[in-house]
Amino acid sequence: MDPVELADFADLVVRDADVVDGTGAPSYRADVAVRDGRIVSIVKEAASAGCRRPRARRELDAEGLVLSPGFVDMHAHSDLELLRDPDHSAKAAQGVTLEVIGQDGLSYAPVDDRTLAEVRRAITGWNGHGDDIDFSWRSVGAYLDRLDHGFDGEGIAVNAAYLIPQGTVRALAVGWDDRPATPQELDRMRRSVAEGMEQGAVGMSSGLTYTPGMYAEDAELTELCRVVAGYGGYYCPHHRSYGAGALEAYAEMVALSRAAGCPLHLAHATMNFGPNKGRAPELLALLDEALAAGADITLDTYPYTPGCTTLVALLPSWASEGGPDRVLGRLADEATAERVRRDLEVTGSDGCHGVPVEWETIEVSGVTAPALAGYVGRTVAESAARRGESPWTVARRLLVEDRLGTTILQHVGHEENVQAIMRHPVHTGGSDGILRGTKPHPRAYGTFPRYLGHYVRELGVLSLEECVAHLTGRPAARLRLPDRGVVREGYRADLVLFDPATVAAGATFEQPRTLPTGIPYVLIDGRFVIEDGRRTDVLAGRAVRRAPA
Repeated sequence: MDPVELADFADLVVRDADVVDGTGAPSYRADVAVRDGRIVSIVKEAASAGCRRPRARRELDAEGLVLSPGFVDMHAHSDLELLRDPDHSAKAAQGVTLEVIGQDGLSYAPVDDRTLAEVRRAITGWNGHGDDIDFSWRSVGAYLDRLDHGFDGEGIAVNAAYLIPQGTVRALAVGWDDRPATPQELDRMRRSVAEGMEQGAVGMSSGLTYTPGMYAEDAELTELCRVVAGYGGYYCPHHRSYGAGALEAYAEMVALSRAAGCPLHLAHATMNFGPNKGRAPELLALLDEALAAGADITLDTYPYTPGCTTLVALLPSWASEGGPDRVLGRLADEATAERVRRDLEVTGSDGCHGVPVEWETIEVSGVTAPALAGYVGRTVAESAARRGESPWTVARRLLVEDRLGTTILQHVGHEENVQAIMRHPVHTGGSDGILRGTKPHPRAYGTFPRYLGHYVRELGVLSLEECVAHLTGRPAARLRLPDRGVVREGYRADLVLFDPATVAAGATFEQPRTLPTGIPYVLIDGRFVIEDGRRTDVLAGRAVRRAPA
């Protein structure tokens, strides 16, 4: 049976769409038929070719709309949100059909009871404490199974792939102390990584400015990356500096991954802070040299200049050693707190990427203690001026009274760097979106339509075809997904229909949870997750496990 005849038994035909297929090739007009969650027929120029057009139980007129593969968020922090919120319009409404979670070296598997409690406290600012989550899993495989089960066995809002968090693995084997792992502890970490890869993880992440992952030396990281490479996975580091030592930190990751023989994906690959203004070409030259020598490298970025993290992440590594209780103990001691202040404001803390903190760039975006809500939406410097206090006094109060749960925006980026990096052929899109807090970064709700609206239509930084490839085909290739990321017969029907003339991010820094416009339809496995611009009750998402090497 030919594809058109097969399509006569289809569930859906999208008629007269402008197909941008995710490869970077020029768009074309076509009818696209879907059956049982897969694309079964693509008939190009069906309206004018005089050929028999596919039929289906439902037909959707896509005149004026672009049909593309679903977008892949290569850097997401929805680890608990996928289990907390069946709607999850923050991502579904953007056209995201797959998120990569387990980022920055800290997440919730593999764990034991002790480590789970510690990690929950350490990343409360990212995901909330999780009092509303059952935490029925301990292994990577059991967590992926939990995602598959989702809500009453129906699944989750969008698909999810998982990176083994190296910091969590280190906490499980070594604890939160700043010291080298013993041979026995390194063996335990290798086993944990191998088990996670065997259970379906796509790679390993690190947060090398976050404790305890930052305490790992390169030799330790190289050994773990060798395990990842043996399973066909990739390494995704948040490396040791995005500020004063950024280029050296990038070079360190390139050398480490090559020594391990492990593909490298650089997380939120920005060049931020004053010392890096206009220096993106130096980063790209470093990557080009490595690529020409045979390195396997990709990267992701978000299309905004401010960053987002937790306030505690700015502290020097020595102050964060031992876990949250010891951090709070140091902040309570006047002499030790003064030493922290000096490292932050004078020396340049390694937690703040070697750059002395500029409190006027640090905006509070969320707190966990209701009594501190008045600080949200203001920079630390603004709150200090309003209260007649020093910025450090304000920051210290937030850290202590919010039990390290405060999230912040860091206004330290440079637009010329953002645009230069997104043009690079190994670039992919990632939101790095933290969904908790009163005033989260708008990238959580706006990354993908902002690429299409602002950087494609308004600025022309990328062509539409090239941008879609960055957001679909290229990340799917990095994840080694054999049947996603491209509009092609036989591939899964994870699809987005958007209006190229109107697609735009609704989210702003003032109204960060506003949904986008111009994305009327999103399908996962051929089922409408977004229909006529509204979220349906479909839960078609599942855990996407690593393809065998």
